[in-house]
Amino acid sequence: MVRTRIIWATAALMTATLGVAAIPAQAAPAAAARTATVCATGWGSIAKTYSAGTMESVRNARTGQHTCYDRLVIDVPGATAAQLGYTVQYVTRLYQDGSGRYIPVAGGAILEVRVTAPAYDPDTGTPTYPARAGQPLPGVNITGYRTFRDTRYAGSFEGDTQLGLGVRARLPFRVLPLDGRLVIDVAHSWTATR
Repeated sequence: MVRTRIIWATAALMTATLGVAAIPAQAAPAAAARTATVCATGWGSIAKTYSAGTMESVRNARTGQHTCYDRLVIDVPGATAAQLGYTVQYVTRLYQDGSGRYIPVAGGAILEVRVTAPAYDPDTGTPTYPARAGQPLPGVNITGYRTFRDTRYAGSFEGDTQLGLGVRARLPFRVLPLDGRLVIDVAHSWTATR
């Protein structure tokens, strides 16, 4: 009888030990899910330029939030990626082309975005993008974004459209010309993880 109790006690102790040992193995995937997301690095913060031009018109600007960056998209339907010229660079202040008017942009740093496409119909001069100089981009709400702080329309002058993008700080960014749109991504941080 004593021997049977010892066997049962040993079996119960082994079962409990094996059960406890199995818990960390099951908890490990949950802990792994909480690890940091690795984000692309190497974009840098120096000016990015591509010389080209199109007479297709800017029609819209929109933004989006992603795991590692905030995104600005400028829609230029009908333009190919090769036709979308641009200059995107950090500036200390945003000045409107043509007039030289200062346009305040909130944030720790200002990205000036120029796309070589008019925001008007080249034949008639009729605006194709309903923005007003010095005002936030219409239809764009950046509340709650990690990087973006402000958006401003500077104007469209001699076939170039100029925007100001206020960001939290001088952060790395990339520019992607795609068919029908120009994409600007600004990283949430300089590090490789989120």
